[in-house]
Amino acid sequence: MGPNMCPKASRETLLPPDVASGLQTARRLGGACSRPRRRSPRTIVLGVGNPLLRDDGVGPRVAQQLRATVRSPSALVIDECSCGGLALMERLVGFERAVVVDALCTGGEPGTVRTLTLRDVPTWHRRSTHDVDLPLALAVGRQAGALLPADDDVRLVGIEAADVFTFGTVCTPRVEAALRRATAEVLRLLRFWR
Repeated sequence: MGPNMCPKASRETLLPPDVASGLQTARRLGGACSRPRRRSPRTIVLGVGNPLLRDDGVGPRVAQQLRATVRSPSALVIDECSCGGLALMERLVGFERAVVVDALCTGGEPGTVRTLTLRDVPTWHRRSTHDVDLPLALAVGRQAGALLPADDDVRLVGIEAADVFTFGTVCTPRVEAALRRATAEVLRLLRFWR
């Protein structure tokens, strides 16, 4: 092979391995869906967190409350997961809108419920150096052709946590008291999007 004959690196080989892997997964999940087509509005409410780490389980707890109070029409999915970044992006493939419910650890007053856009918290889901934040994960997925909600169609309902490190299935008292407010906020967002 001559001096200028070495193969060119694809863009994916220049990406960190975890991002390249996520891009390949998004392409696989996007598959036939990468062509524009009309579809009925579909929304997912995703409660994110670890239900075994006290306040970190607040997202799944809100999802459970929603399931108990909402008759899920065919255009709405209520689910739980304990993932972030690229794995969270994969869960949002095929939906037009998303409400992600999770614990916040910003140092604010425990039990405070906040509704945020992706622009408000660009690194909210960066939980390790081995993954990417949600806005970047969505951008990677869209670049791969996956049908994902537009940034303006994603809302994050965050409940300020007091303890996300202690094992236990019960939230701290102020976070437990905020569950009803967080559930009401998700319902408000769903009514707004009808």
